[in-house]
Amino acid sequence: MKRSILVRLDLPGDWKSLKFPKALDRRLHELLTKQNAEGKLTATERREVVALAGLVDMLSLLKARAAQAGKQ
Repeated sequence: MKRSILVRLDLPGDWKSLKFPKALDRRLHELLTKQNAEGKLTATERREVVALAGLVDMLSLLKARAAQAGKQ
């Protein structure tokens, strides 16, 4: 059974400028490039890619929801 929770966040005034840190973005691209070139990653590298991709998704969702809330 799916459950939902409501979380209230106080966003900083400059929430639109929130970005994925460049160092993490570079690392994610390094790992994806390695996967494309070699066809595989180590188990540790795969976990890192999943975690970094999750952070990208979470930041994107946060920005989208904040933008939507700002329109209301």
